[in-house]
Amino acid sequence: MKTSQLCVLPVPKHKKLIRDLSKNYQLYLLLAPALIYLAIFKYGPLYGLQIAFKKYALSLGIGGSPWVGLQHFRTFFSSPQFSRVLVNTLALSFYELVVSFPLPIVLALMLNQLRSVRYKNYLENVFYIPHFISVVVLVGMLNTFTSVQGGLINNIVALFGGDRINFMGESSMFRNLYVFSGVWKNTGWNAIIFTAALSGIDPTLHEAAKVDGAGKLAQIWHIDIPGIMPTIMIMFVSAVGNVMSIGFEKAFLMQNYMNIGTSEIIATYVYKVGLQRAQYDYATAIGLFNNVVNLILLVTANTFSKKMTKTGLW
Repeated sequence: MKTSQLCVLPVPKHKKLIRDLSKNYQLYLLLAPALIYLAIFKYGPLYGLQIAFKKYALSLGIGGSPWVGLQHFRTFFSSPQFSRVLVNTLALSFYELVVSFPLPIVLALMLNQLRSVRYKNYLENVFYIPHFISVVVLVGMLNTFTSVQGGLINNIVALFGGDRINFMGESSMFRNLYVFSGVWKNTGWNAIIFTAALSGIDPTLHEAAKVDGAGKLAQIWHIDIPGIMPTIMIMFVSAVGNVMSIGFEKAFLMQNYMNIGTSEIIATYVYKVGLQRAQYDYATAIGLFNNVVNLILLVTANTFSKKMTKTGLW
């Protein structure tokens, strides 16, 4: 006896898409503003990257400007500025990463040990508030506190018989001022995500550890840190991927002719070349090089993270 078999024809992909759009149109409407923003401000400008390989002329436009290949990259690599801005960018970025990345984790672990909710909320507010101070105001505060004449720090130095120091004019002081002012401003805010991760750890683990006689340090080392390790690695990979994208605004505001030896980074150099000298093609080539290095660091850090902890961005 033969049994008849029904042949089910596959539904075309475009019909599946139409069906899904009509069924979930409200969700897509909510998503639309974000997609439009990405299309206009993130993917749209990629069209202009081609001027990194062209001799750009405003009168000819992007499409009409002649191609020059890798000429701008060769010019940058052979320029005397290349080694200085690259070393300054990497040194400042990795210095900031080494100092700034662990501190929010330590702060979150310390706040998590507090039992007084009122005192914990008070400290959280104290640490969070500096994040909302603008970079311009922060640099103004640095200039005021470190001023040679009348600055609080120099007044204290002079009170103990020391010589007044021009902190903002010393090349050797620039990186310390940049990094530790950023620590004061952002540590509390960056600790929020680790505090949230700690709140997701099962409290019965701590209760069991207490029964076994584990102290607070042992609980932090064997429960809290392993519990937030996936979050730590994700944040670490993201931080490494932004090593070359160190902020322009703060470095430029702190920069002067006396500390330019260490304060001139790729971001400030691109600003001077691209906007002040109107060398848009050359500046685009430098920016593209900067992003390629960032991409390589991101992929490397993500690969390392997946091998070590089985956690990564992708």
